[in-house]
Amino acid sequence: MPVPTRGGFKHIIAVGSGKGGVGKSTVSALLAIGLSRLGHKTALLDADITGPSIPSMLGVSEMPHGTPEGIVPPVSPVLGIRIMSMNLFMEDTSKPVVWRGPLIGNVIGQFWNDTDWVDSEILVIDLPPGTSDAPLTVMQTIALDGVVMVTTPQDISTRIVEKMMHMTRMMNVPLVGMVENMSHAVCPHCGERWDLFGPSHMEEVRSRWDIPQLGSLPIDRQITLLADSGKLEEYRSENQPEEMATRVLSAAASLVTYPPDGSR
Repeated sequence: MPVPTRGGFKHIIAVGSGKGGVGKSTVSALLAIGLSRLGHKTALLDADITGPSIPSMLGVSEMPHGTPEGIVPPVSPVLGIRIMSMNLFMEDTSKPVVWRGPLIGNVIGQFWNDTDWVDSEILVIDLPPGTSDAPLTVMQTIALDGVVMVTTPQDISTRIVEKMMHMTRMMNVPLVGMVENMSHAVCPHCGERWDLFGPSHMEEVRSRWDIPQLGSLPIDRQITLLADSGKLEEYRSENQPEEMATRVLSAAASLVTYPPDGSR
């Protein structure tokens, strides 16, 4: 088994859940945006090879270009976040990528080994759903600070998320903490809180695993509109996403230290 490497990054944080539809890509993008606004040179690796959405949210369509040092990812238009995604290599992004797991793992490995991230300091990795080849390749290849787990309030969601949490522990990868996405909605007229998905189960899971809560993101129409138009970098709401980024970075920094060669 190869030794996981750091690639010169100060921090490498993966975002996962094990379950589709909880908003991992949105949280990954918002985390990268928050880190960038805090002054960190940030890159974002879209490891969801068959369902990539990061470029669309951030308004990036330029194909990566090759140099003697490697493949250089394009940057987002506002904050200059470097983006690597399968979608950037597709002439028609509506066409599916129909590959078996080993080939997907190979492409993720190529993205990691052959990319020149230039001067990026922090890498955020958007993991695909599940606990199979793709997240396994990431954890075996890249020396992660840890994984941020994303859930929604429902019990059924947290049950699947815990499968991913067990996987990270099996792979000796730290858990950074949990983010609850779509936690509630707020009435635009009276300000009443609506728990549309029922009561939250994150606290009991967080306590059971002894990890911190890193953020609770409400259902926000502004996020939807900006992401759909490729302008998610413009999102601002009550110190978000900077506050979430600060908590994630603080939690990740307290978890691990690495030797000078960057290996885990």
